Order: sequence, then C-alpha cells, then structure tokens
Amino acid sequence: MRFDLPQALPVGGREWAIRADFREVLNILDAFDDPELTEAEKAYVCLHNLYVDFARMPPGEYAEAYRAAVAFIDHGLGGQAGGPRTVDWEQDAPLLFPAVNRAAGYEVRDAAFLHWWTFLGLFMEIRDSVYATVLALRQKRARGEKLEPWEKDFWKRNSGICRLRPRLSAAEAQEKERLERLLG
Repeated sequence: MRFDLPQALPVGGREWAIRADFREVLNILDAFDDPELTEAEKAYVCLHNLYVDFARMPPGEYAEAYRAAVAFIDHGLGGQAGGPRTVDWEQDAPLLFPAVNRAAGYEVRDAAFLHWWTFLGLFMEIRDSVYATVLALRQKRARGEKLEPWEKDFWKRNSGICRLRPRLSAAEAQEKERLERLLG
C-alpha cells in the first residue's frame, strides 16, 4: 500500500522529479483528447509537462517514462483506454469544479498546489451534484442501459451539459461549418 504522494517517478534506475499538481495532469489529459495532435505529439506533451527535467532525460528512457507517467495519471485504477468517453475535463469544468470543491470543502483552483492523486480522490467522492447525475447518465448510456423516465427527462432538458461534444480537428470543424452553410 502506498501512503505517500509521489513527487518523482522511477525511470532508468533513478528518480525523476514530476509536476504532480492537478492542473498539469489536466493539461496532459486535454492534450490526449486533442484531435490535432498525433499519438507521438500527445506522448511528448505528457513527458514534457510531467517531468521537470525532461530535456535532460535520455531518449532511450522515453518509453519507460511514458509508461510511468500513464501509471501515475491512472493511479493504478485501471482506466479503460479506448472505451466510451464519459468525461471531458474541459467541457465538464463548469460542473466538475463546484462538485470537487464541495467534496474538498474549499475552492481547489485557488490552492497553490494540489497533488493529482488528491484531486482524483476528491473527484471520486463527488456525490449528490448535477455533475454526479450527468456522469451517471453518461455511464448508463455508454453501457447501453435503459434510462428511467426522470433520467430521460433530465437528459432531454439538459442535453447541452449531458452530451459530450465531439472534439474536432480544425479541418473537421471547417468541413462541418461548410456543410452547415450548404444545408442552411
């Protein structure tokens, strides 16, 4: 069992200092969802943003560093890559932060530093909030479960916050805009 909040990750037989603040990790997760970035670019953003001395890291250790970074971000919770998305950290921020703040008992964005694992624990403790309802409905739909009548009504009345907007590349957004102009 691990009780400490790591400030470094083991890579290549040594400890590499990391930026463990939740904001750094949310920036990394945002890059992971960016359709403009290639997988290699996403990995670079992750390594560059997380490791304090990434510029001094030997290139031969990048793969191990990336695996360590992903394990740190996932906190060993077994996140399912490639499954249906139910969270969009950027889109959900207006609902997510009030719910996390309620769990924390203070405004987390005002904290000079809040470890990612602490933030993740607060996120998992979100209860009885609009965001908890939205997330539960998204998860239920992702599993193909039938919504109760009140849930259908909530989804319909709040579709703007319930539906995850697709992340489009600039080219995809231009094409969508062109088609919308054609169709009126």
